[in-house]
Amino acid sequence: MQKYISFDRMITPTIIKILFWIGVVGSIISGLGMIISGFSSYYGSGAQVFMGFMVIVVGPLITRVYCELLIVFFKMQESLVEIRNQLEKQQNDNL
Repeated sequence: MQKYISFDRMITPTIIKILFWIGVVGSIISGLGMIISGFSSYYGSGAQVFMGFMVIVVGPLITRVYCELLIVFFKMQESLVEIRNQLEKQQNDNL
């Protein structure tokens, strides 16, 4: 509990994973909505159906890349904390 209070342990990477799945579901639902809307439309339905398929395919991919970029920042923070701890340990061993 002390690690969470002092911000030594981050909870945001877990939240980012949840947001990823919400983004995937949102992309699929909006893509299906576009496809259904395209089939019921008289004018421009082919383009709308195509865009719906593109949203279903590309939406989760873009969501994944965005979430990975966010997680990279937290991995860098974890690595920096580990380096700091090792340097502190070496300083204490030298004394």
